[in-house]
Amino acid sequence: MELSQLKTLIHVAELGSVSKAADRLGIAQPALSRQIRALEAELKAPLFIRHGRGMVLTDLGRSLLGPATVVLEEMDHIRRLADEGRAALVGRVRLGMTPTVAEVMTVPLARRVAQDHPQIALCLSSAFSGHILDWLKRDLLDCCVSYDAAATGAVRTRPILIERLLLVGSASRGLRIEQPVRFAALAHEPLILPSPLHGLRRILDDCAARAGIRLSPRLEADSLNSMINLVRDGFGSTVLPLAPIYDRVAAGELCVAPLTDPEPTRRVVMTYPADRPVSPATRYTGESFAAIAADLIERGIWAGRVIDQDEQP
Repeated sequence: MELSQLKTLIHVAELGSVSKAADRLGIAQPALSRQIRALEAELKAPLFIRHGRGMVLTDLGRSLLGPATVVLEEMDHIRRLADEGRAALVGRVRLGMTPTVAEVMTVPLARRVAQDHPQIALCLSSAFSGHILDWLKRDLLDCCVSYDAAATGAVRTRPILIERLLLVGSASRGLRIEQPVRFAALAHEPLILPSPLHGLRRILDDCAARAGIRLSPRLEADSLNSMINLVRDGFGSTVLPLAPIYDRVAAGELCVAPLTDPEPTRRVVMTYPADRPVSPATRYTGESFAAIAADLIERGIWAGRVIDQDEQP
């Protein structure tokens, strides 16, 4: 039994297709098929049921997923113990962030890395959560920051914080941070929201259902800057975290208010690959991100709360 076989098992199980797993991993499909057959031959039992639409795990296959992930994690732990003996942190770290996170974290994170370990070369990318998670699994990123990412497939997540989402209006809207607005009031608010495919929109639609209303935005925009500019110019209100608009609120360009009954929130997580080594430089970058985020929350720039270690699964 080889580690590459366990890695193949995890990716094929997640995607339900050898061809899709081969595309993600950049390995020829026949080679992956041989790995699966070799593993099944060693275990003397099938791990997948093949059908016209792909492959699904057998009962045995499902029971092996957990232990396979643990084995890969333990191998990474062994590599990490060896790496910790090296003094300098060097190398390239490819970090992906969602646009709202990138807006507030790019400069302070780059500054800290440059000051502490100038031999680390940061490569920063920004996209929606689904895209950056796919890039991580394709080995196009070393780690990524996303929202409420389920730890499915060959990844592991570290929860960082619970982010509060606030109602945001133009300066003339008169919103105040000490005066919460009931979520049901958004039924009568001219709204500028992202499209239904956006993770933020799904959170808001879920909150609307719980509040017994339906959101009917005046405008839809999937660009953070477009949403901010439209709100600033009086086209309507939106719902965003405080951090990426903090300077504009402080300057009086925008105003904000908490939402209640229910309060929309989302979980910010750092995600690492579980099927390949995570370098010390990558781990340092992730820890630096968490430390900067905690500082921003303490200073009131990022509305939310840090997730304690004992809250993490």
